[in-house]
Amino acid sequence: MEIGFYSLSILLIFASLIPLVENQHWFFRIFDFGKVQIFVLQLIVLVLAFTFVPRTIYFWFAQAALVCCMIYEIYLLYPYTPFYKIEKKVKTEKSSESIKVISTNIYQFNKEYDRFLKFLENENPDIILTMESNQDWEDALQVLKPNYPFFCEIALENTYGMHLYSKIEMTNCQKHYFVADDIPSIEATFKTKDGFEFVFFGVHPPPPSPTEEENAKERDGELLSVAKKVKEDRKPAVVIGDFNNVAWAKSSVLFRKTSGTIDPRIGRGLISTFHAKYRLLRFPIDQMFHTTDIFVEELKAMPTVGSDHLPLYCKFFIDKINDDQEDLVEHLDKDDHEDVTEMIEEGKAEESDRETVVTE
Repeated sequence: MEIGFYSLSILLIFASLIPLVENQHWFFRIFDFGKVQIFVLQLIVLVLAFTFVPRTIYFWFAQAALVCCMIYEIYLLYPYTPFYKIEKKVKTEKSSESIKVISTNIYQFNKEYDRFLKFLENENPDIILTMESNQDWEDALQVLKPNYPFFCEIALENTYGMHLYSKIEMTNCQKHYFVADDIPSIEATFKTKDGFEFVFFGVHPPPPSPTEEENAKERDGELLSVAKKVKEDRKPAVVIGDFNNVAWAKSSVLFRKTSGTIDPRIGRGLISTFHAKYRLLRFPIDQMFHTTDIFVEELKAMPTVGSDHLPLYCKFFIDKINDDQEDLVEHLDKDDHEDVTEMIEEGKAEESDRETVVTE
């Protein structure tokens, strides 16, 4: 029992602290994702040790180290709990009508087209974003066009296809390839019937993992390129999609600071979306960020639609006059600026492990 306790303690302390190493290799970045699971395991080991392990000086040293790591996990996770109170803004007569968005990594090899279409019919969103949607999915989604006459379609067979459909007028749509010619993002400008204009970014960068990209360079470079674009546009903006990242990771924090956006998960909960089939191994990697003139009314994960991701649902309105959220924006310091520039350049220079795909 002692050997098991000390082995588990060392492993959990290592898992807690290894993301602090500023290395973009997947081995260092993968431990960013499981902070909740790591915390729970640390708590279990801490409590059980008092019953089963002799209380030597090494026992107390290990317990103290576990407690310090748990305090660190709580520091990271606490803002993403309902206990962290933020003021909720109420719509006024000067606000826009509510806008409903559903963003779904549909999983390219998922063939349950009718199930997803039925889900959309029931939820009736104003804007739909799909990721991993290939030509088969594009063909299946054509039935949406009578009700969603504004669209932007990128059918790819490399699991990075992306499709956007909208009831709201789309006045402009651009397809960006910021760091690789087979990793698209969508930038669309919308104009509502009540006269409000906003920019919508759909993103899906590749994850660092032993089965996909060796490191996080492309992911981080893509996200930070989008962040700079949001900042430059200076318009009400929403960024949503499968970030393949968690909100407390360094690159997510830099994204938020660079773009001047707010994470609506703060004060609401983790809203974990992946993996849909394994509740205990579920991470909040489908994310949304927004500028200060966007006010989120509701943000939640939806029931499964056959994918390995749960759909992300968001309901928000626009209010350009109110400045209640300005104090939620964080800003880059000098060192951050240098990190952002370096990470974007490294992302562009990185050679992909994927097969080359010809883009438009």
